Amino acid sequence: MTNPTPDMGHWVLNTPINDADSGATTIREYLVALARIMWVHGEGADGKRPFGNSDWQWNVYAALVKADLIEGSFDEHGLVSFDEEKGDQLIADALRVLATP
Repeated sequence: MTNPTPDMGHWVLNTPINDADSGATTIREYLVALARIMWVHGEGADGKRPFGNSDWQWNVYAALVKADLIEGSFDEHGLVSFDEEKGDQLIADALRVLATP
């Protein structure tokens, strides 16, 4: 697993993600697409299914596991276990970077 660094937020944002529903290829693009949906649809946005499915957060966690940024495992159906607390912290770090001019 990768050790955290002060630049971890940048690293997380550049982490590859393969998400056909959002069209994103990095976590940065994914978070921007998520913000765009919330902005465009406002209170009509579906917080449980912003990209049409309910596993939208799991796509990010899976990308973090594949990049060896958090611990986790997969089976033949996909992601089955992961360090959610560490994943949430990494996404918080990434969001701080996005918010920094």
